[in-house]
Amino acid sequence: MTLSRREVTDLLARHGLQPQRSLSQNFVVDPNTVRRIARLAGVGPGDRVVEVGAGLGSLTLALLETGAEVTAVEIDRRLLPVLDEVVVPAGARVVHGDALRLDWSTLLGEEPWVLVANLPYHVATPLVADLLDEVPAVQRMLVMVQREVGERMVAGVGNPAYGALSVKVAYWARASLAGRVPATVFLPRPEVESALVSIERRPAPAVDPAEVGFDALFALVRAGFGQRRKMLRRSLAGLVDAEGFACAGVRPEARAEELDVTAWGRLAACSRRVSPA
Repeated sequence: MTLSRREVTDLLARHGLQPQRSLSQNFVVDPNTVRRIARLAGVGPGDRVVEVGAGLGSLTLALLETGAEVTAVEIDRRLLPVLDEVVVPAGARVVHGDALRLDWSTLLGEEPWVLVANLPYHVATPLVADLLDEVPAVQRMLVMVQREVGERMVAGVGNPAYGALSVKVAYWARASLAGRVPATVFLPRPEVESALVSIERRPAPAVDPAEVGFDALFALVRAGFGQRRKMLRRSLAGLVDAEGFACAGVRPEARAEELDVTAWGRLAACSRRVSPA
């Protein structure tokens, strides 16, 4: 059983709650939507699922229906009594905490997990980036995010949405848009469109860390996209010289959005090789 609009309204009234805009709280009130998300996540018995931003527990219940083991993380202390009432009896573990500050290694251990979440819009980008960088136990994600953020996560070369976030996601994972979610299924109704993004971690990063370190690679990526309208010979001046561009097979006249993650890797590796000792 998941929560209908009427049930969500009744829960809020009974507990004296109002959605908090500061926490980007938009609760899903359509059972078909949360079941669709659970289905697209491809989870079931034997899977460990972590949900961030559990809210009132509607998606949590849909995930539990699949037979998966669910840990629900919620930052808003006011919602904990609701979750204790709605999802704990159904088998969920509820954790109170800020997902951007959690000790993820302690919470998850080393076994593989799937993240499935309606992410608060203001934490979606840093959280997904941090989990990819620092929490290898999260092997897959299906996240609902603001449409523009989702497009940036999955964008490739030539797409206007392509940027440093796109390169970060591509370095660690393969990502795709799994669908859209209309504003009408939320309470309150948001002013932005939402998208579902599927992210599957690669067995190994797209750029071999033995060739170039993560920090060196993304220092270059950030510099390039920090001045994305400029040619790389200008935006990367002092970081990559003519010999470095030639070594990497990258035109100095190219712009940041023309390079995929492997090209960025070659450029970073070559800039290191030709740097003065």
